[in-house]
Amino acid sequence: MNAELKGFHSPDIYDLEKYYPEIEDNFCFYLEISVGVKNENGAEQFGLTVCTPRWLLENKRDEEIIFGKNYLIVFEYNYYKIFNKINYYIEKLNGNSWEELALKIGRISCWEFEDYQE
Repeated sequence: MNAELKGFHSPDIYDLEKYYPEIEDNFCFYLEISVGVKNENGAEQFGLTVCTPRWLLENKRDEEIIFGKNYLIVFEYNYYKIFNKINYYIEKLNGNSWEELALKIGRISCWEFEDYQE
């Protein structure tokens, strides 16, 4: 079983393809990706923060230490590079179940059901 990127959008940016940050090396936004089983209907949401090193430096508190999970650190805004990097990661994943695939995708993002318990 393989994963497939089915959607790519940001609640912070109306059109990711046309977006250009005010400061090329200093920006941050939340990105939501929809991923499902390849060649099947349905998808679940995963989220990550896309930001630059400069943004991290300028927006941290002096005492803060940041874990890198759910962050995609870029040096410039390039929609196609970001899309292709995420798509490549997802396309090469395989597993015996959707849960196994989702946990692997969750290594780079926050799965909407990550800590779900019945």
